[in-house]
Amino acid sequence: MRSWSVPAGRLFGVDIRIHLTFLFLLAFVWFTQSVTMGAAGAMRGVALVAIIFGCVVLHELGHALVARHNGIGVRSIILLPIGGVTLMEDTGQRDPARDIRIAVAGPLVNLVIAAVSGAVILLVAPQVKLWAHPFVHAGNLPRALFWGNVFLGGFNLLPAYPMDGGRILRSLLALRMPMDQATRAAAGAGQTLAILMGLAGLLWGNFILMFVALFVYLGAFQEGAAARGRQFTAGYPVRAAMITDFRTLQHGETIRDAGNLLLTTSQHDFPVMHGSSVVGLLTRAALVRAMMNEGPEAYVAGAMARDFVRLKPDLPLAEALPQIAGPGACALVMDDEDRLLGMVTSENLSEFVLLRQAEVAPHRTHLA
Repeated sequence: MRSWSVPAGRLFGVDIRIHLTFLFLLAFVWFTQSVTMGAAGAMRGVALVAIIFGCVVLHELGHALVARHNGIGVRSIILLPIGGVTLMEDTGQRDPARDIRIAVAGPLVNLVIAAVSGAVILLVAPQVKLWAHPFVHAGNLPRALFWGNVFLGGFNLLPAYPMDGGRILRSLLALRMPMDQATRAAAGAGQTLAILMGLAGLLWGNFILMFVALFVYLGAFQEGAAARGRQFTAGYPVRAAMITDFRTLQHGETIRDAGNLLLTTSQHDFPVMHGSSVVGLLTRAALVRAMMNEGPEAYVAGAMARDFVRLKPDLPLAEALPQIAGPGACALVMDDEDRLLGMVTSENLSEFVLLRQAEVAPHRTHLA
């Protein structure tokens, strides 16, 4: 997410970044408004986006400042087409009360903005007719400021992950059950809400609502999957899930040699050796890219990644999850003397979780 974003300044010491997909939203608003309302309408449409996403930044700043006050590092705030996200450091410690404070802070900022802006509008500009149409529309920017914040605060308080209300629900559930189980329950509520939102958007012909529903569903699904992974890897070290039967390449071999290994084995990633020392990792994507750009006679050493993920065999597997959870991820397992012991990929990690889940399932059925 961060790699596809560009810096847009700092507020209160927090980096603000804009995701590149945000530009598509601006282009969409400009095009649709200019077609229906002309250049002036397009400018009002862009102004509306600026107002709403300015409030989104303040919403995320609420999370960020409260998190920092509670000892959690904040990496940045990233603006997306459907809102914003605050990237925080994972302390590894779960504190439901602290998490509730952080989650509440964002919607509270929006509700305060709504209250202040509403009061000012009623006193200074009653002609805006604040209560006439509870819609966010470019035709009336002051009213859009009020209702936009009402909707942002209210929507985020829905008890479904990944909204702030879902995080509050997870923290409340965590008072009675393990955190990962609570996360899965809140994520399930988020997926249910997303399905209902998608159906409503389909019935009403509301493309934006369907778009938001998709992102909510994906966010809830990913968090639920991550929680399941943590639950079923708890208590196991990395060595329990690593692959020990694998092939390697020497740094002087060619891309053609690597391609032959790719075809004759089920392996997608290859440690690159210089004698008995590991000097890099050649992924399938890098192999194909080198084959296309450099040709089959190019050397593996020119295409390999020298900066790769290294894991210790006795590291708790749950702690290693964030480094190997992404699609196509691969890590090399090495001891204190940098000897290669094995590999862990996202694919075999998923298989490990499925096997652990299958082991637990018969016991649950028997107990029931």
